[in-house]
Amino acid sequence: MTDSEMGAVARRALPLLDLTDLGETCTETKIDTLCRDAKAGSVAAICVWPRFITQGARALSGTGIRIATVINFPEGGTDCARATDDTAEALRDGADEIDLVLPYRAFQRGDEAAARDVVEAVRETCPDTLLKVILETGELRHPDAIRAAADLALAAGADFLKTSTGKSPVSATPEATEAMLAEIRARGRPAGLKVSGGLRSVADAGTYLALADRIMGPGWATPKTFRLGASSLFGALMQARDL
Repeated sequence: MTDSEMGAVARRALPLLDLTDLGETCTETKIDTLCRDAKAGSVAAICVWPRFITQGARALSGTGIRIATVINFPEGGTDCARATDDTAEALRDGADEIDLVLPYRAFQRGDEAAARDVVEAVRETCPDTLLKVILETGELRHPDAIRAAADLALAAGADFLKTSTGKSPVSATPEATEAMLAEIRARGRPAGLKVSGGLRSVADAGTYLALADRIMGPGWATPKTFRLGASSLFGALMQARDL
């Protein structure tokens, strides 16, 4: 990839970035740094643990940068009441977007109803809030299983599909992303995709942008339809932005 190509990818990718800190050692100081970086890069959103929503919302007030948080994370359990209670609390604290882990283990063992119930319950709790459903594609593995999980999530009300929690051994892959984009296109209703986990380089961002362009069409990938969830990518994108 030439410098000019890297610069072009970086300028496309930065506004699509969900700048994320879901580390076990996250602190208020790290959230302050995350918010400063978010403003410097004019990213789409930050994605943080629920306990940091209020801090993030305060720091980014008036910037247009959205606050995302995670629910049912990372285990993907089947407790509807806990998922809805946590969602309601996140909304009260100022979350703009909910990233919900699909009960993927229940889905894998054939209990689609349990998986669907959690998504539908959270959808009902946040009817006017952007809902991203994390499929944990590294655990689903096969493209057919990924497409089936994507179909379930979209039917249950997801606005976005998201590849991964970033906590499993395998996170985002081009093969999983292609399967998810194909399902979004096949359903024929507006829905977005967030590629999350394992992105490290400008070339990685370019790979996923090229997939979106090929499957969904040039110009489809905007912050309203396509996100990249990767904090480790931020420095590389900022460095390449002015090439």
